[in-house]
Amino acid sequence: MSKTLKTATIVTRRRIWLSFMAIIVVALFSIAIVDHNLPNSFPGASFFNKFKAHLGLDLQGGTHLVYQADMKDIPSKDRANALSGVRDVIERRINAFGVSEPLVQTQSGDRLVVEMAGIKDVNQAIKQIGETPFLEFKEEGAQVQNASSTAGINWVNTNLSGKNLKSATVQFDQNSGQPTVSLKFDSDGKDLFAEITKRNVSKVVGIFLDGQPISLPTVEEEITQGEAVISGNFNINEAKLLAQRLNAGALPVPIELISQQTVGPALGKIALQKSLLAGLIGMLVVMLFMIFFYRLPGLIASLALIIYAFVTAAIFEMWPITLTLSGIAGFILSIGMAVDANVLIFERTKEEIRNGKPLGTSIEEGFARAWTSIRDSNVSSLITCVILFWFGSSLIKGFAVTLAIGILISLFSAITITRTFLRLTAGKYLTKHTWLLGAKNPNQEN
Repeated sequence: MSKTLKTATIVTRRRIWLSFMAIIVVALFSIAIVDHNLPNSFPGASFFNKFKAHLGLDLQGGTHLVYQADMKDIPSKDRANALSGVRDVIERRINAFGVSEPLVQTQSGDRLVVEMAGIKDVNQAIKQIGETPFLEFKEEGAQVQNASSTAGINWVNTNLSGKNLKSATVQFDQNSGQPTVSLKFDSDGKDLFAEITKRNVSKVVGIFLDGQPISLPTVEEEITQGEAVISGNFNINEAKLLAQRLNAGALPVPIELISQQTVGPALGKIALQKSLLAGLIGMLVVMLFMIFFYRLPGLIASLALIIYAFVTAAIFEMWPITLTLSGIAGFILSIGMAVDANVLIFERTKEEIRNGKPLGTSIEEGFARAWTSIRDSNVSSLITCVILFWFGSSLIKGFAVTLAIGILISLFSAITITRTFLRLTAGKYLTKHTWLLGAKNPNQEN
């Protein structure tokens, strides 16, 4: 019997050490991700150094633009779709400038807000954004020498353009249930499309938006009714995106720049420095509080908090998450929630010790009894994050994303890291000196 118990203890201890080693590996990996200056001799330096922090407009500097769309020629039922299509085109145009994660969103029904962090040639970007989307239908021309069959095609313009396309909608094939995109042309477009499909049966007719191909369907037969269906291996999101892009060219919406603000990199650098300093001070105050009130568990929680910070920062860079001031605020708030979980666990553990239970049992019971409260509070916070992200503006979304990630990592920190460290310290010495845990076992001898 004693051998069986002893063997079970050894296996448990081995598992604890394995968990400890896994935590150390995760911590070192995260530190390597966050540190962008690893020497070339460091193993995997090229992999780790490629990650970097992605800063938003308020931290990196850049341009904030507000456009107003002219909707007077657009039917009321088509305005939302037209504006969404223009937003998609602007996003693709900005990406051509190499802007990291541009923000383009609609406001007040007829306005578009564009934020470009770190962009250099603002005037060129404004010129490019301001152009009305242009949809073209092209057919295959002569083959370019020494080129592949698709890339080497010399596309020839037809007279069919976005002005002839009345609408593009997502439908579903009655037989397969697969999403398709249905096109409907006006009377002039009907005749032009009939001519194009007649001479291009079994050939590709390219659909181009702003000079870039967005669909290259093959004509199966002549189409004379002015209505066509683009089918393929679409999922619903791909079909919606194609329809949106087609409508952007079919329903051109002139836009006018009504506001421009430039955030200098110096201002963004100062804001970043102050934000990081505030976060560091906050962490130090929390760590001192934990150590003062909970002694050894507080020290352990502080170590777990440091690992938590590095793991969270590494996830922000690997995802990547664009950090703004509001996003950093969400991260700092999640630090407080991580500490809250530790407080619940430690108080429960102290309560079990005061009830006369052995140290190891008290630690396990403390975690088990605190888990329900930790789970419920964090699930409630995550639901709030989802609501903020779904309905909030760009600043609120940044706050919601970083807070949600921080909450999830804080659960890992409290339930895995802190518990593993406490299990490792639960030896004979700590059993005799439970005052290090801020509690005294009534069965303990003086």
